[in-house]
Amino acid sequence: MAVRLPRPHRFDGYVAAGGLLGGVLLWGVGLGVRPADDPIVLFGGGWPLLVPLAVTSGCELLRRAAPRTAVLTGTAALVLDTMTQGSLVTLVMYTDLMYAAVLYGTPGTARRIPWITGLLTVAATVVPFAVWRVPEALLIGVAVGIVSFGPASTGLIVRSHREAADSARLRAEQTALLAEQDRVQAVMAERARMARELHDLVANHLSAIAIHSTAALSLDDPATTRQALGVIRENSVEGLAEMRRLIGILRDTGAGAEPSAAPTLDGLGALVDTARAGGLDVSLDAAHGTGLPTPVELAAYRIVQESLTNALKHAAPGPVRVTLARGDGLLRVRVTSPYAGSGTPRAPGSGAGLVGMRERAALLGGTFDAGPDGALWTVRAVLPLTEGDRA
Repeated sequence: MAVRLPRPHRFDGYVAAGGLLGGVLLWGVGLGVRPADDPIVLFGGGWPLLVPLAVTSGCELLRRAAPRTAVLTGTAALVLDTMTQGSLVTLVMYTDLMYAAVLYGTPGTARRIPWITGLLTVAATVVPFAVWRVPEALLIGVAVGIVSFGPASTGLIVRSHREAADSARLRAEQTALLAEQDRVQAVMAERARMARELHDLVANHLSAIAIHSTAALSLDDPATTRQALGVIRENSVEGLAEMRRLIGILRDTGAGAEPSAAPTLDGLGALVDTARAGGLDVSLDAAHGTGLPTPVELAAYRIVQESLTNALKHAAPGPVRVTLARGDGLLRVRVTSPYAGSGTPRAPGSGAGLVGMRERAALLGGTFDAGPDGALWTVRAVLPLTEGDRA
């Protein structure tokens, strides 16, 4: 099976063509590195130097596509060139092959070539001087260093800088990716927070409106109808005010911030009065004290609000108890209502109420559970007073 050589880079083709034409031009004017009568010239005459010149030019085509093959073949051509009068262009192209082998070769090649050429330079400096004992012998090592070790070292430096730049670019891309992921997570967290707010403020009022409108339509009693319409109007006004507050959050406050108009536990009395107007028998025992963190107050208020909304839709007739107790650095919220089993609710729901309450407690590092407890449906939440809003 034939081995298919990689396609040369366009710039490498220009380098090969330029080197070949330049070498031929120097040969045409009779310019060589060594005179024809030099003792190391084995192939006299001018034309033999064209052979290593052509081979080295061909190697330039592979300087980027197959750098190891190019430098090995170029080394053989350079040895052949030393047996002729020599061409300066061949030497220059060989230095480029050495440079390209380190720059474009494999990591192993890039590590080994500078060591090998460095050892050859040292050997070419020490051995001739030890044999001939003349200062001029040191020039052999200088020539070897210029032709081999210099280009290899330059290629290693350039490769190191390129790898450092690539690493920095990769780190920048990873940082940008992480920043985008953080942004997406922040957007999702804010959307979840706003969804909880929207559900909690709308569900309570709309549930009361739905139940009382059903009563007004089903009962032919002017007094009952008038009372139901009053409750509907009151919940509509309060719901509209809550919606305006939520729009204010979206327009005027930063992510994660709560405006000063956010509901607090001081509003539990009004919340209970609204539930009583909706037909619930609610009692409130609030021993939460003062100075609670704003996120804790908001979470406790919303949990009580959603619990009363669920009692309005699902609970059997009977007393509803709301209890808040503070102690040991915790705020404990407990809401009980008569358990009606799996009957049909008096108003439709989204099913997201329990999820929202659990999320509110979890964001503060607290606990939440809700479920039947004998004849009662019990909602329990424990909120640490030392935790801030993590949303």
